[in-house]
Formats: sequence, C-alpha cells, structure tokens
Amino acid sequence: MRKFAIKAQILALASLLPMAASAGYFQWEAVELPASSGAACGDGSPYRFFVNKTPFSTKTVVVFEGGGACWDQNACAGKGEGPLGLSILSASNPNGVPADYMTNVFNILNGGLSGLALGGLITPFSMRLHPLQSVQTQSWNIVYAPYCTGDVHTGNKVTAYTDADPSKPRVQYHRGSVNGYAMAQWLGKNFKQPAQLLVTGFSAGGAGSTANYGWLRLAMNPKKSALLADSGPLFQVNRTDSPEVSPSVHLHNKIRNVWGLDGSDGLVTKLLTMYPYAGTADNLGSLSTGLAKIFPQDRFNFSTFQRDGIYSAFSYTSFYPEIAATESGVPRDTLLNQKWVPEVQKWVNAMKPYPNVGYYVPYQRDLLKSHTLTTLTFSGTAIKEANHASLKVVVDDLIDGKGTPIRAYETQKNEQNTKTPGTLDSLLQPIYKLLGL
Repeated sequence: MRKFAIKAQILALASLLPMAASAGYFQWEAVELPASSGAACGDGSPYRFFVNKTPFSTKTVVVFEGGGACWDQNACAGKGEGPLGLSILSASNPNGVPADYMTNVFNILNGGLSGLALGGLITPFSMRLHPLQSVQTQSWNIVYAPYCTGDVHTGNKVTAYTDADPSKPRVQYHRGSVNGYAMAQWLGKNFKQPAQLLVTGFSAGGAGSTANYGWLRLAMNPKKSALLADSGPLFQVNRTDSPEVSPSVHLHNKIRNVWGLDGSDGLVTKLLTMYPYAGTADNLGSLSTGLAKIFPQDRFNFSTFQRDGIYSAFSYTSFYPEIAATESGVPRDTLLNQKWVPEVQKWVNAMKPYPNVGYYVPYQRDLLKSHTLTTLTFSGTAIKEANHASLKVVVDDLIDGKGTPIRAYETQKNEQNTKTPGTLDSLLQPIYKLLGL
C-alpha cells in the first residue's frame, strides 16, 4: 500500500508540472531593474537578474555570479594582454546582460568573458537537475545574479577610464552594490519571508554574496538564513598596513577609490552607518566577521583553496612588478602563493572568535587552478583528515545544522582530482597561458 501511495504522489506531482510551467514556474524569468533604482551594468545598460520559481517551497537560494574585475580601461572593456586579447581577470559581461542570459549559451560570444552562467551549469546551486552535482537547494526557488560591473558586486561609482585610449574613454558604471540593493528590495516584495534563505556566490560572487548579504537578509526577512561565500575572501587588511604584513593592501586601497566603497554613498559607509559596531572602514575584511555580529542567529561559511591561483593573481599581479614579470605558470604561481597563504591563515584566524562562523579550506584540486569549490561540481573538495567527503557535507551542515558551522583547514597537501578524464589543469595549461595565467 505504501509503494502505491508513493507512486500516486509522484504521478500527481508530474501532472502538476505542465500547469506549473505555464504559470511561470521551473523556468528562468528575467527581472530588469528600472533605471530609477540606479541599477546598471558596467556599460550603462540595464541590470537584469533571473528567478526560477517553484510552487512547492518558499525556500530560496540567491547565487552571485563570479568573474573578473577592473580598474583600468582595457580590463573594464573585457580586454586582456594575452594572445586572444582576453583575460580571465578582466571584467565579465562587459557589454551587459541580455534578457536570454540564462537560456542562450551563445551569450559567451557577447564580448570579453561573457555568458558564464552556461544555462545554470556553472554551479550546482543554479540548475534544478545538475548533471554533475546534487544539492538540496535544487528544489528551492533559485535567484541568479549575473556579474557585469567589474567591482565584485560592491561598487557605487561611475568612473571614466582613459589610460589605454584617451580619445575613446570607457565610462564604467561600478554599480554592483546598487544592483544588489535594488534586487534585494524586489525580492523582499516578491519572495517575502521564505522559510529558509541561502545566499551564495563564487569568486567575485563570493565577495559579492558577503557584501550584499545584509540587504537580502533585511529585505526578505527569512525564518532561517545562511551564507556560503566561495573563493571571494575579503582579507583582514588595515588601510595603513605594509605590503609585508598584508600583501592585499595595494588592491584594497585601489578599489576603495575607483569603486567608491567608502565614499559618501558607498557600500562600506552605508553598512557602518546602519551598524557602527560591525567593523571599520579602515579594514574591509572586518565587515565579513561583522555579519556575525549583526545577525548572530544566522550561520556563515567562508571557503577557498590554499593553492588558489586565480584570485591570488587578481589580488597581487598588477601590484607587484616582480610577479607580473615572472613567466606565467608554475614560476608565477609560486610567487603568488607565497603571498596568498599567510593572508588566508590570518583571514581564518579572524573568524575563530565568532561561534556562528565556519570556514572550509582544502589544499588544491585540478580545476581552474584551484579557484572555487562550487564551480561545476563539489568533487575534489574533500578534507579527508577531518572526515569531510566534499563541500556537500559543509553545505548540508550549514543549512540543516545547529551550533558552530563546520571548521576545517587541510594540513595535508593533497591535490584532488574532479573525477573527470585526465588531470584537468594539465590539459588546460595552454588555455591558461593564452589568458595570461
């Protein structure tokens, strides 16, 4: 009898799917934010995000897309110095986000590095039936926030870049935080008080999910909420630190200005006006741990690889001539990692006093030079010495668990594969060189 009842339930659900689809469920819907909100992509075109609703749950996951960033004319236009004229470190989607962004894979041809969503395949959180990785949020409402501002979803400043060609300035709308705030207001009206909220993001989206978590949390007012920030660390760096103490100090002080982070209308200024105890404008990383103070009932996890060769390149290459002059590949990666690992360790130590903050830091995997744990699959993200088979354990604990989220830092230097034919990074080395990595 029980088997019959289960089959009947499955058949009933299947019969509802066509009606659900006709009502706008289980399909991507573009939401274009009005110009009056101040929202915009880097080229000044309208900012769009995308929702994929379900009638069976109020639970919602919000995914911030990753990509490169910019503070000069060519990078903001999506250009690079490699043989292809591209760079994985340059701004993504430099020509905006079309309305069919989530359904047309040919958007990868929209200039620079565009169309990263790949129909949702880019991360298990953005596709309902992902071929490589299951995760419980695939049955939730899904919100996907593309990245097109070159400011890791944090800026509020319009800058005219003329360094490459003064006759054709690139007017860059660094409006990432404005987009995040306006999206949060829309979601607060249309996805009110979900039973559960997970905010996540990878690479630049890891930083963006951290920076915009507060707006989403306040606007949506979920019954339960968590953040999973993947490979977009906001390191603990004081404004006046020396490069020897905090190698990221050059990056942090650069983006403060060009992205307007601590200007009168900047993200940092707004957050600290609302929550003066959250941190200090002199240390952008303090705002990460500040979330634990603002929302003590919420749960947070920050993750990265110790051998991340892409975010470290973004953080240091432009600011250290000796690194930029070193041959790409292993020689340059070695110099980058020498600066990266101490900052990761300092970042992790700053989280330890907060009982609602966890961290997950494996050593290395053979995908994207160990950049991101949530791109395509969680495979290759185990920390065996802590008995964690993959990041999926961390995600389930973050969503379902209680108390302090999982904390794990791999001490054994294991390179993990992703269960794909061959060693991916060895196969991709020629492409990395073309992209200047």
